[in-house]
This record gives sequence, structure tokens and C-alpha cells, in this order.
Amino acid sequence: GPVAETFRAIQGAMTEEYVRSTQGVFQFELSGEGGGTWYIDLKSKGGSAGFGKPPVAADVVMSMSSADFVKMFTEKLNPFMAFMSGNSCIKGDMMLTLSLEHML
Repeated sequence: GPVAETFRAIQGAMTEEYVRSTQGVFQFELSGEGGGTWYIDLKSKGGSAGFGKPPVAADVVMSMSSADFVKMFTEKLNPFMAFMSGNSCIKGDMMLTLSLEHML
């Protein structure tokens, strides 16, 4: 589905340099089609992304619909716009959320 494809793209876009500079772990609680718990680990060596809980504790937990998540990563939705519109909830380090935007 679109969520799994998005995570495959994220995994493919990861670089050692990006992981080193970000040092953050993001957990996504997605509702709707392809939902569930997903993560992006930009802290462990090499980084990783995929389905399930992150291998280490998340610095940021974002809750949103899977449709909004896919939109966010296809650049149709700014993470802060999603947050401001009340469609998503962000817990944790807001500054790390900014760094996620650079990856998008």
C-alpha cells in the first residue's frame, strides 16, 4: 500500500550523514488504511524505517491518518500545517520534527 511504499522510499533516501546530523527517532501512529505503528530511526548506525515499534525509544511520536502521512511525505502537506490543522498530534521534540522536513 501507499504507506509501505512511502517507508520504502524513506529507507532508500537515508544516508549515514543524515542519520549523524539528525540523531532522532520518529514513531508514527497511523489510522486508516495501512495504519498501525511505523518508525523512522535516524539515530542508530545506518538508520532504518519500517513497520512496528522503533528499535530504540522514540524522540517524537506523531499521530495522524495514513492518508495525511503519505501526503506529508509526497510534499503535499507540511508537517506543521498538519499539526496546526488539528489533524495530527505531535508529542516530543518539535525541533526534531523540523529536521524531518529536510528529508521530505
